[in-house]
Amino acid sequence: MKILQVIPELDAGGAERTTLEVAEAIIAEGGEALVASQGGRLEGELEALGGRLVRMPLASKNPITLWQNTNRLAALIRKEGVEIVHARSRAPAWSAKWASDRTRVHFVTTYHGTYNARSALKRRYNSVMARGELVIANSQFIADHITHEHPFAAPRVRVIPRGVELERFKRSAVSDDRVSALSGAWDLPEDRAVLLLPGRLTGWKGQREAIRAMGRIRRHGEIDQPLLVLAGDAQGRDAYVAELRDLIRSEDVTEDVRLVGHCTDMPAAFALSDLVLTPSNEPEAFGRTAAEAGAMEVPVIAADHGGAQEVILHSETGWRVTPGDDEALAAAIEGALCLSPEDRSAMGGRARDHVSEHFSTAALQASTLRVYHEVLNSVP
Repeated sequence: MKILQVIPELDAGGAERTTLEVAEAIIAEGGEALVASQGGRLEGELEALGGRLVRMPLASKNPITLWQNTNRLAALIRKEGVEIVHARSRAPAWSAKWASDRTRVHFVTTYHGTYNARSALKRRYNSVMARGELVIANSQFIADHITHEHPFAAPRVRVIPRGVELERFKRSAVSDDRVSALSGAWDLPEDRAVLLLPGRLTGWKGQREAIRAMGRIRRHGEIDQPLLVLAGDAQGRDAYVAELRDLIRSEDVTEDVRLVGHCTDMPAAFALSDLVLTPSNEPEAFGRTAAEAGAMEVPVIAADHGGAQEVILHSETGWRVTPGDDEALAAAIEGALCLSPEDRSAMGGRARDHVSEHFSTAALQASTLRVYHEVLNSVP
Protein backbone atom coordinates (compact mmCIF):
# COMPACT_ATOMS: atom_id res chain seq x y z
CA MET A 1 0.00 0.00 0.00
CA LYS A 2 1.00 3.59 -0.58
CA ILE A 3 -0.89 5.77 1.89
CA LEU A 4 -0.85 9.56 2.16
CA GLN A 5 -1.90 10.94 5.55
CA VAL A 6 -2.85 14.62 5.62
CA ILE A 7 -2.56 16.67 8.81
CA PRO A 8 -1.86 20.39 9.45
CA GLU A 9 1.25 20.01 11.63
CA LEU A 10 3.40 17.35 13.28
CA ASP A 11 3.68 18.84 16.74
CA ALA A 12 2.60 17.26 20.03
CA GLY A 13 -0.96 15.94 20.08
CA GLY A 14 -3.03 12.80 19.83
CA ALA A 15 -3.79 13.13 16.12
CA GLU A 16 -0.12 13.74 15.34
CA ARG A 17 1.05 10.78 17.43
CA THR A 18 -1.54 8.52 15.79
CA THR A 19 -0.27 9.64 12.38
CA LEU A 20 3.18 8.32 13.28
CA GLU A 21 1.79 5.08 14.71
CA VAL A 22 -0.16 4.39 11.54
CA ALA A 23 2.87 5.25 9.39
CA GLU A 24 4.84 2.68 11.37
CA ALA A 25 2.19 0.03 10.69
CA ILE A 26 2.07 0.79 6.96
CA ILE A 27 5.84 0.45 6.70
CA ALA A 28 5.89 -2.74 8.78
CA GLU A 29 3.44 -4.27 6.30
CA GLY A 30 5.72 -3.38 3.40
CA GLY A 31 3.88 -0.27 2.29
CA GLU A 32 4.98 3.33 1.86
CA ALA A 33 3.89 6.03 4.30
CA LEU A 34 3.72 9.64 3.17
CA VAL A 35 2.58 12.52 5.36
CA ALA A 36 1.60 15.89 3.92
CA SER A 37 1.98 18.54 6.61
CA GLN A 38 3.70 21.78 7.59
CA GLY A 39 5.92 19.63 9.81
CA GLY A 40 6.87 20.17 13.43
CA ARG A 41 8.72 18.61 16.32
CA LEU A 42 7.66 15.05 15.39
CA GLU A 43 8.98 15.10 11.84
CA GLY A 44 12.30 13.59 12.91
CA GLU A 45 10.44 10.63 14.43
CA LEU A 46 8.52 10.15 11.18
CA GLU A 47 11.77 10.04 9.23
CA ALA A 48 13.29 7.59 11.73
CA LEU A 49 10.34 5.26 11.21
CA GLY A 50 10.92 5.29 7.46
CA GLY A 51 8.06 7.64 6.59
CA ARG A 52 8.38 10.64 4.33
CA LEU A 53 7.21 14.19 5.02
CA VAL A 54 5.93 16.27 2.11
CA ARG A 55 5.85 19.84 3.34
CA MET A 56 2.75 21.88 2.47
CA PRO A 57 0.96 24.86 4.12
CA LEU A 58 -1.86 22.62 5.32
CA ALA A 59 -2.64 24.51 8.55
CA SER A 60 -4.07 27.40 6.55
CA LYS A 61 -7.83 27.95 6.27
CA ASN A 62 -7.45 30.60 3.57
CA PRO A 63 -9.72 29.61 0.64
CA ILE A 64 -7.03 30.40 -1.93
CA THR A 65 -4.50 28.28 -0.05
CA LEU A 66 -7.04 25.45 0.24
CA TRP A 67 -7.42 25.40 -3.54
CA GLN A 68 -3.65 25.61 -4.05
CA ASN A 69 -3.23 22.69 -1.63
CA THR A 70 -5.76 20.74 -3.68
CA ASN A 71 -3.52 21.16 -6.73
CA ARG A 72 -0.41 20.27 -4.73
CA LEU A 73 -2.01 17.13 -3.29
CA ALA A 74 -3.38 16.02 -6.65
CA ALA A 75 0.07 16.39 -8.20
CA LEU A 76 1.60 14.41 -5.33
CA ILE A 77 -0.99 11.64 -5.61
CA ARG A 78 -0.32 11.23 -9.32
CA LYS A 79 3.47 11.42 -8.97
CA GLU A 80 3.70 8.91 -6.12
CA GLY A 81 0.90 6.56 -7.15
CA VAL A 82 -0.94 7.06 -3.86
CA GLU A 83 -3.79 4.59 -3.32
CA ILE A 84 -5.49 6.05 -0.22
CA VAL A 85 -5.59 9.58 1.15
CA HIS A 86 -6.29 9.65 4.90
CA ALA A 87 -7.31 13.09 6.23
CA ARG A 88 -7.10 13.99 9.93
CA SER A 89 -8.23 17.62 10.15
CA ARG A 90 -10.96 19.72 8.60
CA ALA A 91 -9.28 22.43 6.52
CA PRO A 92 -6.73 20.12 4.85
CA ALA A 93 -9.44 17.46 4.57
CA TRP A 94 -11.34 19.63 2.10
CA SER A 95 -8.21 19.93 -0.04
CA ALA A 96 -7.59 16.19 0.34
CA LYS A 97 -11.20 15.36 -0.60
CA TRP A 98 -11.12 17.49 -3.72
CA ALA A 99 -7.72 16.08 -4.72
CA SER A 100 -8.95 12.51 -4.15
CA ASP A 101 -12.04 13.13 -6.26
CA ARG A 102 -9.94 14.65 -9.02
CA THR A 103 -7.48 11.74 -9.10
CA ARG A 104 -10.06 9.00 -8.35
CA VAL A 105 -8.23 7.55 -5.36
CA HIS A 106 -9.73 6.33 -2.09
CA PHE A 107 -10.49 8.84 0.65
CA VAL A 108 -10.59 7.95 4.39
CA THR A 109 -11.03 10.25 7.38
CA THR A 110 -10.46 10.10 11.11
CA TYR A 111 -12.91 12.17 13.14
CA HIS A 112 -10.65 13.36 15.96
CA GLY A 113 -12.95 15.72 17.89
CA THR A 114 -16.48 16.98 18.42
CA TYR A 115 -16.01 19.99 16.10
CA ASN A 116 -18.81 22.06 17.66
CA ALA A 117 -21.28 23.37 15.06
CA ARG A 118 -23.18 26.51 15.99
CA SER A 119 -24.55 27.15 12.50
CA ALA A 120 -25.50 25.28 9.34
CA LEU A 121 -22.41 26.69 7.63
CA LYS A 122 -20.12 25.37 10.38
CA ARG A 123 -21.82 21.97 10.28
CA ARG A 124 -21.22 21.88 6.51
CA TYR A 125 -17.55 22.75 7.09
CA ASN A 126 -17.24 19.98 9.68
CA SER A 127 -19.00 17.45 7.47
CA VAL A 128 -15.91 16.79 5.38
CA MET A 129 -14.65 14.62 8.24
CA ALA A 130 -17.70 12.38 7.75
CA ARG A 131 -17.29 12.12 3.96
CA GLY A 132 -14.64 9.42 3.83
CA GLU A 133 -15.45 6.12 2.19
CA LEU A 134 -14.89 4.90 5.72
CA VAL A 135 -14.86 7.21 8.74
CA ILE A 136 -12.73 6.29 11.74
CA ALA A 137 -14.05 7.42 15.14
CA ASN A 138 -11.47 7.37 17.91
CA SER A 139 -14.03 6.44 20.59
CA GLN A 140 -17.61 5.27 20.85
CA PHE A 141 -18.41 8.76 22.12
CA ILE A 142 -17.19 10.22 18.82
CA ALA A 143 -19.02 7.54 16.82
CA ASP A 144 -22.27 8.55 18.52
CA HIS A 145 -21.48 12.22 17.84
CA ILE A 146 -20.92 11.54 14.13
CA THR A 147 -24.20 9.64 13.87
CA HIS A 148 -26.03 12.55 15.51
CA GLU A 149 -24.35 15.33 13.51
CA HIS A 150 -24.02 13.55 10.15
CA PRO A 151 -26.55 10.69 9.95
CA PHE A 152 -25.61 9.97 6.34
CA ALA A 153 -22.23 8.67 7.55
CA ALA A 154 -23.52 6.18 10.13
CA PRO A 155 -23.05 3.00 8.03
CA ARG A 156 -19.46 3.96 7.23
CA VAL A 157 -18.22 4.64 10.78
CA ARG A 158 -15.57 2.33 12.25
CA VAL A 159 -14.59 2.76 15.93
CA ILE A 160 -10.83 2.54 16.48
CA PRO A 161 -9.76 3.91 19.88
CA ARG A 162 -6.45 5.71 20.11
CA GLY A 163 -3.62 3.50 21.23
CA VAL A 164 -1.07 3.51 24.02
CA GLU A 165 2.47 2.24 23.49
CA LEU A 166 2.32 -0.34 26.26
CA GLU A 167 6.07 -1.07 26.27
CA ARG A 168 6.94 2.61 26.48
CA PHE A 169 4.31 3.38 29.10
CA LYS A 170 5.29 0.68 31.55
CA ARG A 171 6.69 1.43 34.99
CA SER A 172 9.50 -1.12 34.70
CA ALA A 173 10.63 0.53 31.44
CA VAL A 174 11.29 3.88 33.17
CA SER A 175 14.60 4.04 35.00
CA ASP A 176 14.94 5.68 38.39
CA ASP A 177 17.52 7.99 36.80
CA ARG A 178 14.92 9.34 34.36
CA VAL A 179 12.45 9.94 37.16
CA SER A 180 15.09 11.63 39.33
CA ALA A 181 16.26 13.83 36.46
CA LEU A 182 12.74 15.07 35.75
CA SER A 183 11.98 15.56 39.44
CA GLY A 184 15.15 17.60 39.74
CA ALA A 185 14.34 19.67 36.64
CA TRP A 186 10.94 20.48 38.12
CA ASP A 187 12.42 21.00 41.62
CA LEU A 188 9.92 18.65 43.26
CA PRO A 189 10.15 18.00 47.01
CA GLU A 190 10.38 14.39 48.16
CA ASP A 191 7.82 14.67 50.95
CA ARG A 192 4.70 15.78 49.04
CA ALA A 193 2.17 13.91 46.91
CA VAL A 194 2.41 14.99 43.26
CA LEU A 195 -0.69 15.67 41.15
CA LEU A 196 0.06 15.90 37.42
CA LEU A 197 -2.22 17.69 34.97
CA PRO A 198 -0.71 17.18 31.49
CA GLY A 199 -1.97 19.09 28.48
CA ARG A 200 -1.53 22.33 26.62
CA LEU A 201 -2.42 25.43 28.60
CA THR A 202 -5.91 26.30 27.40
CA GLY A 203 -9.07 27.00 29.34
CA TRP A 204 -11.01 23.90 28.37
CA LYS A 205 -8.34 21.56 29.75
CA GLY A 206 -9.38 22.43 33.30
CA GLN A 207 -6.29 24.12 34.76
CA ARG A 208 -8.47 26.75 36.47
CA GLU A 209 -10.58 24.12 38.19
CA ALA A 210 -7.49 22.24 39.35
CA ILE A 211 -6.00 25.41 40.88
CA ARG A 212 -9.28 26.21 42.63
CA ALA A 213 -9.40 22.63 43.91
CA MET A 214 -5.93 23.12 45.36
CA GLY A 215 -7.21 26.21 47.16
CA ARG A 216 -10.12 24.24 48.59
CA ILE A 217 -7.81 21.47 49.78
CA ARG A 218 -5.59 24.00 51.54
CA ARG A 219 -8.57 25.65 53.23
CA HIS A 220 -10.01 22.28 54.27
CA GLY A 221 -6.70 21.30 55.88
CA GLU A 222 -7.76 17.65 56.15
CA ILE A 223 -4.80 16.12 54.30
CA ASP A 224 -1.17 17.05 53.75
CA GLN A 225 -1.17 19.62 50.96
CA PRO A 226 -0.18 18.00 47.63
CA LEU A 227 1.77 19.67 44.83
CA LEU A 228 0.07 20.30 41.47
CA VAL A 229 2.22 20.22 38.32
CA LEU A 230 0.76 21.76 35.16
CA ALA A 231 2.80 20.29 32.31
CA GLY A 232 2.09 21.66 28.85
CA ASP A 233 2.81 24.30 26.24
CA ALA A 234 1.19 27.71 26.42
CA GLN A 235 1.31 27.84 22.60
CA GLY A 236 1.28 31.64 22.67
CA ARG A 237 -1.59 31.99 25.14
CA ASP A 238 0.28 34.48 27.32
CA ALA A 239 -2.92 36.09 28.61
CA TYR A 240 -4.18 32.71 29.83
CA VAL A 241 -0.87 31.97 31.57
CA ALA A 242 -1.08 35.35 33.30
CA GLU A 243 -4.65 34.53 34.35
CA LEU A 244 -3.49 31.21 35.84
CA ARG A 245 -0.71 32.91 37.77
CA ASP A 246 -3.19 35.48 39.13
CA LEU A 247 -5.53 32.65 40.16
CA ILE A 248 -2.68 30.81 41.89
CA ARG A 249 -1.95 33.94 43.95
CA SER A 250 -5.60 34.61 44.77
CA GLU A 251 -6.10 31.00 45.92
CA ASP A 252 -2.95 31.30 48.08
CA VAL A 253 -1.34 28.23 46.50
CA THR A 254 1.83 29.81 45.13
CA GLU A 255 3.94 27.14 46.82
CA ASP A 256 1.58 24.36 45.74
CA VAL A 257 1.40 24.76 41.94
CA ARG A 258 4.16 24.53 39.31
CA LEU A 259 3.91 25.50 35.63
CA VAL A 260 6.71 23.50 34.02
CA GLY A 261 6.07 23.85 30.28
CA HIS A 262 6.22 21.09 27.69
CA CYS A 263 7.41 17.69 28.90
CA THR A 264 9.33 15.42 26.52
CA ASP A 265 9.41 12.38 28.86
CA MET A 266 5.81 11.65 29.76
CA PRO A 267 6.46 8.11 31.05
CA ALA A 268 8.83 9.58 33.65
CA ALA A 269 6.30 12.31 34.44
CA PHE A 270 3.63 9.70 35.15
CA ALA A 271 6.10 7.59 37.15
CA LEU A 272 6.80 10.42 39.60
CA SER A 273 3.11 11.23 40.04
CA ASP A 274 0.76 9.95 42.72
CA LEU A 275 -2.36 10.98 40.77
CA VAL A 276 -3.06 12.28 37.27
CA LEU A 277 -5.82 14.83 36.65
CA THR A 278 -7.72 15.32 33.37
CA PRO A 279 -10.53 17.69 34.46
CA SER A 280 -11.49 19.03 31.02
CA ASN A 281 -14.49 21.36 30.76
CA GLU A 282 -15.37 20.05 27.29
CA PRO A 283 -15.54 16.35 26.43
CA GLU A 284 -12.29 14.81 25.26
CA ALA A 285 -12.70 12.79 22.08
CA PHE A 286 -10.80 9.91 23.65
CA GLY A 287 -8.60 10.79 26.62
CA ARG A 288 -5.17 9.57 25.63
CA THR A 289 -3.51 11.12 28.68
CA ALA A 290 -5.79 9.14 30.98
CA ALA A 291 -5.03 5.95 29.06
CA GLU A 292 -1.27 6.53 29.17
CA ALA A 293 -1.39 7.25 32.90
CA GLY A 294 -3.43 4.08 33.40
CA ALA A 295 -0.84 2.08 31.49
CA MET A 296 1.74 3.48 33.92
CA GLU A 297 -0.44 2.23 36.81
CA VAL A 298 -1.24 5.74 38.04
CA PRO A 299 -4.89 6.35 39.07
CA VAL A 300 -6.63 9.15 37.18
CA ILE A 301 -9.31 11.64 38.20
CA ALA A 302 -11.14 12.69 35.03
CA ALA A 303 -14.13 14.81 34.11
CA ASP A 304 -17.16 12.57 33.66
CA HIS A 305 -17.89 13.06 29.97
CA GLY A 306 -16.58 12.19 26.51
CA GLY A 307 -14.05 9.45 25.91
CA ALA A 308 -12.99 9.44 29.57
CA GLN A 309 -16.11 7.43 30.34
CA GLU A 310 -14.64 4.60 28.24
CA VAL A 311 -11.08 4.91 29.55
CA ILE A 312 -11.81 5.34 33.29
CA LEU A 313 -13.90 2.77 35.16
CA HIS A 314 -15.21 4.79 38.08
CA SER A 315 -13.87 3.64 41.47
CA GLU A 316 -12.13 0.68 39.77
CA THR A 317 -9.32 2.20 37.69
CA GLY A 318 -9.77 5.84 38.73
CA TRP A 319 -12.52 8.35 39.38
CA ARG A 320 -14.83 10.51 37.27
CA VAL A 321 -16.17 13.82 38.61
CA THR A 322 -18.68 16.40 37.39
CA PRO A 323 -17.06 18.59 34.69
CA GLY A 324 -16.24 22.12 35.83
CA ASP A 325 -16.89 21.34 39.52
CA ASP A 326 -13.75 22.24 41.46
CA GLU A 327 -15.40 21.23 44.75
CA ALA A 328 -16.02 17.69 43.44
CA LEU A 329 -12.48 17.59 42.08
CA ALA A 330 -11.05 18.61 45.46
CA ALA A 331 -13.12 15.95 47.23
CA ALA A 332 -11.94 13.27 44.79
CA ILE A 333 -8.29 14.27 45.29
CA GLU A 334 -8.68 14.18 49.07
CA GLY A 335 -10.38 10.79 48.91
CA ALA A 336 -7.72 9.35 46.62
CA LEU A 337 -4.84 10.58 48.77
CA CYS A 338 -6.49 9.12 51.88
CA LEU A 339 -6.27 5.63 50.37
CA SER A 340 -3.41 3.44 51.50
CA PRO A 341 -0.46 3.08 49.09
CA GLU A 342 -1.48 -0.56 48.66
CA ASP A 343 -5.02 0.35 47.60
CA ARG A 344 -3.78 2.97 45.14
CA SER A 345 -1.30 0.46 43.75
CA ALA A 346 -4.07 -2.11 43.28
CA MET A 347 -6.16 0.48 41.45
CA GLY A 348 -3.18 1.28 39.23
CA GLY A 349 -2.79 -2.40 38.40
CA ARG A 350 -6.44 -2.61 37.34
CA ALA A 351 -5.96 0.49 35.19
CA ARG A 352 -3.00 -1.12 33.43
CA ASP A 353 -5.04 -4.25 32.73
CA HIS A 354 -7.97 -2.23 31.34
CA VAL A 355 -5.78 -0.15 29.04
CA SER A 356 -3.82 -3.19 27.85
CA GLU A 357 -7.02 -5.01 26.93
CA HIS A 358 -8.76 -2.17 25.09
CA PHE A 359 -6.39 0.63 24.09
CA SER A 360 -3.06 -0.66 22.77
CA THR A 361 -1.16 0.91 19.87
CA ALA A 362 -0.92 -2.54 18.29
CA ALA A 363 -4.72 -2.79 18.23
CA LEU A 364 -5.04 0.67 16.69
CA GLN A 365 -2.50 -0.17 14.01
CA ALA A 366 -4.08 -3.52 13.10
CA SER A 367 -7.57 -2.03 12.99
CA THR A 368 -6.46 0.89 10.79
CA LEU A 369 -4.77 -1.48 8.34
CA ARG A 370 -8.02 -3.46 8.20
CA VAL A 371 -9.86 -0.26 7.26
CA TYR A 372 -7.36 0.37 4.45
CA HIS A 373 -7.80 -3.17 3.12
CA GLU A 374 -11.58 -2.86 3.38
CA VAL A 375 -11.47 0.29 1.25
CA LEU A 376 -9.07 -1.21 -1.30
CA ASN A 377 -11.19 -4.33 -1.62
CA SER A 378 -14.50 -2.52 -1.88
CA VAL A 379 -16.55 -2.75 -5.04
CA PRO A 380 -16.81 0.65 -6.81
